[in-house]
Amino acid sequence: MSARITQRELESYLWGAAVRLRGLIDAGDYKQYIFPLVFLKRLSDVYDEERAAALAIYGDDEAADLPENHRFAIPDEAHWQDIRKVGSNLGAAILAAMRAIESANPHTLTGVFGDGDWGNKNLLPDRTLKDLIELFSTKTLSVANLPEDELGQGYEYLIKKFADDSGHTAQEFYTNRTLVHLMTMMLKPVPGESVYDPTCGTGGMLISTAAELRRQGKEWRNLRLYGQELNYGTSAIARMNLFLHGIADGDIKHGDTLTKPAFLDGARLRTFDVVLANPPYSIKAWNRSVFANDPYGRNMWGVPPQNAADYAFLQHIAKSLEPASGRAAVLLPHGVLTRVSEATVRQAMVRTDLVEAVIGLAPGLFYNSAMEAVVLVLRSRKSAERRGRVLFINAVREFARVQAQSFLSDRHQQSILDSYQRFEDEEGFAAVASIEQIADNSYNLAIPLYVKPPRDGRGATTSDHIEARVATWRDAAAAADTAVDDVLALLRQEVTQ
Repeated sequence: MSARITQRELESYLWGAAVRLRGLIDAGDYKQYIFPLVFLKRLSDVYDEERAAALAIYGDDEAADLPENHRFAIPDEAHWQDIRKVGSNLGAAILAAMRAIESANPHTLTGVFGDGDWGNKNLLPDRTLKDLIELFSTKTLSVANLPEDELGQGYEYLIKKFADDSGHTAQEFYTNRTLVHLMTMMLKPVPGESVYDPTCGTGGMLISTAAELRRQGKEWRNLRLYGQELNYGTSAIARMNLFLHGIADGDIKHGDTLTKPAFLDGARLRTFDVVLANPPYSIKAWNRSVFANDPYGRNMWGVPPQNAADYAFLQHIAKSLEPASGRAAVLLPHGVLTRVSEATVRQAMVRTDLVEAVIGLAPGLFYNSAMEAVVLVLRSRKSAERRGRVLFINAVREFARVQAQSFLSDRHQQSILDSYQRFEDEEGFAAVASIEQIADNSYNLAIPLYVKPPRDGRGATTSDHIEARVATWRDAAAAADTAVDDVLALLRQEVTQ
């Protein structure tokens, strides 16, 4: 019998599980345990649903269990109902069930449950796990009760809730979905294309491309989705997230994109039609010396400074673009437009004529941060009328705010999208600059240098231009401080030797 689950019921059900972990586990770690349990319950219930359907057709228990009647295998003792019968050492039983399912489905589910410390009874006592299992047992997560896209939305809800709860770490695995939707619409993925996110987090950007095609009534199941994520637990969530959205053949790899890119064609980087990315901002702990001798030629614009790997990620993305059809939308910190220490790399990037648009975003679009970011749009082969030119959009005033969180409403997304598609000057909001004009500004890409002050209050103001110059000065001062620190460190090293 169907017991259709509403979205509100689903959200209450999922968040109720997280509440049971409060006080035991840090909010930032809920996701390592809640997502795998929901996933295990879903697999068990869908398996039962498929078995019931086969039994109705064949009227035979053995036939109903045949592999051809199921999308995945559930080995003996690994079903949800088997775990529910266990009285003690529940963590060990859950982990054994997860590993058994992964082993039984090597082509689709290997490593999907992540690396949670299920056997740690101080972290997860039997009583807590029993409560969780009984809570999840109150609903049947079959496809009839909960279609794939609705469970996927529930997962997205939980990811956002975890981001709300975990504070400063949220940015590592969650990107504002209204911004992701805008980026997806700008790149216009089409059925059959390949889509790649080199720092995919929980897979939201990849899922957005499939969701956009589905929203348009187009074929979305033949999109080829690829992602790589440094954090093992987050990469496991991305795999679950794709699977629960009905994307069974998405390819998510775990690992460091800069030091060991996972997608290769022989000795070369694989290329993709669409790249969406929100790389970690200005990280200092990266292997610069390896990048300086990169075997894949990703340092074609130069080697970025140690204190900011942004241009290393950006060059990886540029190198990953399909020569004829590749386009990318990348979220980056504002500093990439102006930092003196990256001037040479930035100049080389502009001279390649890959940059199609620079879009300045409003503050507050990221969790617990008022930071302003930019979207850089790259395109391998620009249309004839866009060659040698770059569109600048000052969207800093395009946002809505509810409680403490900013977002882009449909109106704001459409306003930015329309401007991007028109690719022409719009007083106070957008401007098109030639590469020669950018060269005249020493390849500084600060948006107020190009978008003129408005007459009606919209867009950049004179103070924005001053702020751009001040930001450039601050970046230069910071770079000088770093250089002085480096010299002092060398001198100390000399003295102590």
